[in-house]
Amino acid sequence: MNLFDLLRPALFVLDPERAHTVTLAALRTGLLPSLGQPVAGLGTDLWGLHFPNPVGLAAGFDKNARASRAMLKLGFGFVEAGTVTPKPQPGNPRPRIFRLAPDRAVINRLGFNNDGHEAFARNLDGQRSTKPGIIGVNIGANKDSPDPIQDYVVGVQRFAVVADYFVVNISSPNTPGLRDLQARTVFHDLLTRVGAARDAAMARPPLLVKIAPDLTSSELGAIIDVALETEVDGLIVSNTTVDRPPTLHGSHAAEGGGLSGRPLFDISTDVLRQSFRISEGRLPLIGVGGIGSGEDAYTKIKAGAKLIQLYTALIYQGPGLVQAILRDLRRLLDRDGVKNLADVVGIEAGP
Repeated sequence: MNLFDLLRPALFVLDPERAHTVTLAALRTGLLPSLGQPVAGLGTDLWGLHFPNPVGLAAGFDKNARASRAMLKLGFGFVEAGTVTPKPQPGNPRPRIFRLAPDRAVINRLGFNNDGHEAFARNLDGQRSTKPGIIGVNIGANKDSPDPIQDYVVGVQRFAVVADYFVVNISSPNTPGLRDLQARTVFHDLLTRVGAARDAAMARPPLLVKIAPDLTSSELGAIIDVALETEVDGLIVSNTTVDRPPTLHGSHAAEGGGLSGRPLFDISTDVLRQSFRISEGRLPLIGVGGIGSGEDAYTKIKAGAKLIQLYTALIYQGPGLVQAILRDLRRLLDRDGVKNLADVVGIEAGP
């Protein structure tokens, strides 16, 4: 039994948001041991960056860039901080996070709660003092913004010199109207303006877009067409779903918000495969949604992901999960006689 197994009952007595606050506070002490150990053959070079391994922390865990260094110490190959908006905002009323323990899932309707650009920048500067690893910045728009696209432009301008990569989050279901930015004409305008801001900045970090899993095939095709046309550097597939599979057993299954965790795995992996096929492998993809094991990660990679991210599974399995996934990935590669992960990206995406 590890330390997390001992602490989990106490954390689960707390409401989910309070438990998360306690976890962040513990991470910020800097006293937790380093769990990360290099595993051969798992490094990935992409966008001019070297990822020591393909397992990243998804946005949402570290909204204000307070604990990114600590999460890198746990063995993540990269960490994505945010979502951050120009102005601080409290998000939606509580309660707004719900555990579905029987389903290894979570429903959240947080609504981009964060401390805003300036607080995020101060925290990120502190995290970067010794360049601990790759930290991406996930940017969003304020709920009351008169021009949401301008909020993304301002985000790029504010963080271009410090972000290793950007993610334009237009797929959260918890900000009214946000997913409307995925419509073809608006999406093209968004990427044109954000891309121009990035190109005009002193630094030019890779620019990615995080999409929803609830898109129709035609909507997904339009997004990929525009992404290729505007030379976006990649897609993150996918955000949480508003769908509620009939297999859910958790008592909070009817709560509104985005569903993450194990029930999202098949939904998001199907969209990942479609994205790889439609783009003909020309658009680098990060696979996220329901990953809880090395087998899950391997499935995402074979479906088309060059990198993967996780978050919800940490709630149920603890920080040792990262290293377990890396060991399993190496074992699976050895089983299949493969030296490097790049050799299996997209091999099961279909024709």
